Amino acid sequence: MELKPLQREAIPSAIEKAKHYRLLNEPSGAESIIRDVLRVDPANQEALVVLVLAMADQFGRGYVVADQQVDDVLARIEKEYDKEYYTGIVCERRGVAQLRSEAPGAGHNAYEWLRDAMAHYESAEKLSASENDDAVLRWNTCARLIERNHLEPREETAAESGAPNFGE
Repeated sequence: MELKPLQREAIPSAIEKAKHYRLLNEPSGAESIIRDVLRVDPANQEALVVLVLAMADQFGRGYVVADQQVDDVLARIEKEYDKEYYTGIVCERRGVAQLRSEAPGAGHNAYEWLRDAMAHYESAEKLSASENDDAVLRWNTCARLIERNHLEPREETAAESGAPNFGE
């Protein structure tokens, strides 16, 4: 089937509708709307941000969202602050999805994703306006998740550290 095009004049209301769908916990509906917007206006920065958030909303919920798809959208975000901040959001959401998972090593995976998120938030903080502490708030949330869930990094194996392993 060929998709019907969205009228350019309808873009602002479509973006608002996509935001509403996210609030209703319908991220796939929001993603579909935003993909229609981006077919008409591929560089629309607000739409790209909503798309990243809608995709991240789907992590760990049985939806298939490929890392490469998210990375491709993040690469199209122009402002460095936004790119760092929303990359942090993506990492944080992947970490939270791991926390909810019962897969072996999920706690260690969650820790790694959350630490990656924190690194992106630190980069965003350096780029932010003085009145914008969003990155600080997100960094603190990740730190609390790590503490509350007693998350730790994986133990480094001898092969990873480069140290000889005489015990084997």
